[in-house]
Amino acid sequence: MRVTARLTSPADVGVVLQQARLERGLSQAELAAEVGFPQSVISQMESGQSTAYLRRLLRLAGATGIDLRASWEADDAPGG
Repeated sequence: MRVTARLTSPADVGVVLQQARLERGLSQAELAAEVGFPQSVISQMESGQSTAYLRRLLRLAGATGIDLRASWEADDAPGG
């Protein structure tokens, strides 16, 4: 099953990152190691903490009519 979410706030980005990570069966530490970030960065992003660049990106997208969306494959079995 393909899941799609509209990204309009830092919190939206955080939820999407967390759900996609969980669908892959990864811990925050495993994802952090895969992308070369500290685990704390993954945690901050998933909790919806905003950054100047993310706020700017979302404002630019809104001002220019860009619809930011994220999509990923999700397990369609009940409960997971």
